[in-house]
Amino acid sequence: MSRIRLEGLTKRFGNARRGSTAAVDSVSLDISHGEFVVLLGPSGCGKSTLLRMIAGLLPPSAGRLLLDDRDITHVPPKDRDLAMVFQSYALYPHLPVARNLGFPLRTRGWSRAAIDRKVTEVASVLGLEELLKRRPKELSGGQRQRVALGRALVRDPGAFLMDEPLSNLDAKLRTATRTELTALHRQLGSTFLYVTHDQVEAMTMATRIAVLDKGRLEQAGTPSEVYDTPASVFVAGFMGSPPMNLLDARLESRDGRVHVTARDIDVPLEHPADEPPSRDVVLGVRPEHLTIAGERVPEGPRFRGAVDAIENLGNEEIALCSVGGARLVARGPRPLGLRAGENVTFTTSPHHVHLFDPASGRRLVWRDPEPEVITVNRELDVPAV
Repeated sequence: MSRIRLEGLTKRFGNARRGSTAAVDSVSLDISHGEFVVLLGPSGCGKSTLLRMIAGLLPPSAGRLLLDDRDITHVPPKDRDLAMVFQSYALYPHLPVARNLGFPLRTRGWSRAAIDRKVTEVASVLGLEELLKRRPKELSGGQRQRVALGRALVRDPGAFLMDEPLSNLDAKLRTATRTELTALHRQLGSTFLYVTHDQVEAMTMATRIAVLDKGRLEQAGTPSEVYDTPASVFVAGFMGSPPMNLLDARLESRDGRVHVTARDIDVPLEHPADEPPSRDVVLGVRPEHLTIAGERVPEGPRFRGAVDAIENLGNEEIALCSVGGARLVARGPRPLGLRAGENVTFTTSPHHVHLFDPASGRRLVWRDPEPEVITVNRELDVPAV
């Protein structure tokens, strides 16, 4: 079993005299045995620093790290039962593949026969049997990545830690290797903790995604939860390509219903309201959830604007539009039937409308029977507004 728990893990660089910077700021996360958890975020968000603290390569400034309820916060890396796969592969260039694979076992004093058996077993799992006599310079990027993974696999670790292992591969090979890693995770049933800035990798491989920004955990959930119900403006704007449309708006009451309004925007919600909620919000809607309305627009969500440009992506098109002075992006199957310069009205389902608090950036939800708008993020325990 390999359950990893982070309790307020923090890493600061600098000192009190010159000032310090929190690269990782009080991150708490519970990773169950057998999960494939992806630490996702932009460059500089602290995800690699967090992974290196878990591996024992960096000491934390505060917080605790537990492996199967054992406190390993200050345990040396070699005693943590964790295997690290680096972005650069870190292979020994003068050693053939077989000796690269067996190196961790030689340092542990295994016999030659036992090492050979284990190397053969791992090479079979990863399809490296024909490469055992080659040196790293004679391998492709994908083959080197598999050797690096195999060197971690021979140890039978409790969990695998991977720091952007696919970033050096071309697009086609990344796709194939993603499939291999996902299949290997299912086969081994081990815990995988994987760092990337690529949301496609996160969405296609993870059983759960932990999104980080500026050293803080923004949201942790399944790929569907993170994409469909983003917990903050940051997550909404980071996930998706193109990302979610985010527009400044205001809640108001009309005809007994709550409306989200802005210039050239009127979105009625499915909530009755006797009194105007009267508060500013950030309105979010994903590009694929916008549809072109007919000439006679029904009573429903309306976004009126003009088309600035059309991008042809082959199987679909993206419309870049101006609505009330703000940018709105719509996406749909090609052809959308729009041309640059023409006026357009989009509609959407109220179920696809997201609301966020402008001050905190946190997600807003409606709590019945009181029409009270509150911020909710149970995992991060954000208080109500």
